[in-house]
Amino acid sequence: MLKLVLYPFSAIYGIIIYFRNRLYDLKILRSVEFEQPVISVGNITVGGTGKTPHTEYLVSILKDKFKVATLSRGYKRKTRGFRLVNVDSTTYEVGDEPLQIKNKFPEVTVAVCENRVKGVDLLLNGDPESSADIVILDDAFQHRRITPGINILLVDYNRPIKKDTLLPAGRLREGSVQMRRANIIIVTKCPEEITPISRRIMQKNVFLKPYQSMYFTSILYGKIKPVFSYNEADPDIYEKKDYDVLLVTGIASSAGIKKHLQKFSNEVDELKFSDHYRYSEKDIVTIMNRFNNLKSEKKLIVTTEKDAMRFRDIKNLVQEFRHSLYSLPIKVKFLEKEGELFNQKMINYVGENKSNFSLHKRKNQSKT
Repeated sequence: MLKLVLYPFSAIYGIIIYFRNRLYDLKILRSVEFEQPVISVGNITVGGTGKTPHTEYLVSILKDKFKVATLSRGYKRKTRGFRLVNVDSTTYEVGDEPLQIKNKFPEVTVAVCENRVKGVDLLLNGDPESSADIVILDDAFQHRRITPGINILLVDYNRPIKKDTLLPAGRLREGSVQMRRANIIIVTKCPEEITPISRRIMQKNVFLKPYQSMYFTSILYGKIKPVFSYNEADPDIYEKKDYDVLLVTGIASSAGIKKHLQKFSNEVDELKFSDHYRYSEKDIVTIMNRFNNLKSEKKLIVTTEKDAMRFRDIKNLVQEFRHSLYSLPIKVKFLEKEGELFNQKMINYVGENKSNFSLHKRKNQSKT
């Protein structure tokens, strides 16, 4: 019933998005294309496709060969303008996802800026000593003011776009026809094995074009780790199934995490908050009450890496909460041997475009 009420609003939203995209297609609205390598990672649905883990994957394969920088707007931060992220920044200053990336890769430049054109320009053409070879744009598929060299679109295996509709009745940010702008489509959150017929169905569902490449990834869970350094480093949750777990999440979808933890726990209770939720001291009381109701003497609070960044910002956290809080790392894994092909494609793109730009720059300098 609610969907029926929302359909007229989806129609209005769709008309606005259609004309916006047409203005860019017709070059009435200006889009900037940088000579240096720029890769965009994004989706056309609201949340939950794994943008940050895929951005981290790109960082991991490129950082040893090139000077890598990531740029996002810093969703829900309280600051404005261009800002470099430090490991001891707060989510109020830079947002949770950029802070998570910086803590994983301290040697990599991580920045936030709501003006992506300005942000990319500063990262690529700012200080010559620290300028990046490659900028990875996080959550930028709809940001058409920049035309990236490679546009990566993420699609959730479990949420077929073909069956979805535009906001607010559905989850689509824009019509499925806009998937044509992607150079690469990655189907995320896949089961470990996919049959050839399932692959063909997915190709049909995303309207794959001849010029597009398609890859499949699954989520790989690491071992839980303490959010605060003085916690017990490695509880034996993976050795004996005698722990109770309270899962606390403020993300778009937590079903996969809960299913994973149930393999190692007697009981997994869950407290779900909205995506990017800003926890308060009152919420900590609610969490601790729920935690204390768990029956086992051995029990833990487990959260996501993104949520952990927000919990770190809360002052006056009770000691029991600090000592009980662990985060679950995740990363992406390409199915079969697709990762090798994808990695080489990214490395070749950055290497070739970096070399072309350097050569072009030297020629221009010799003329002056």
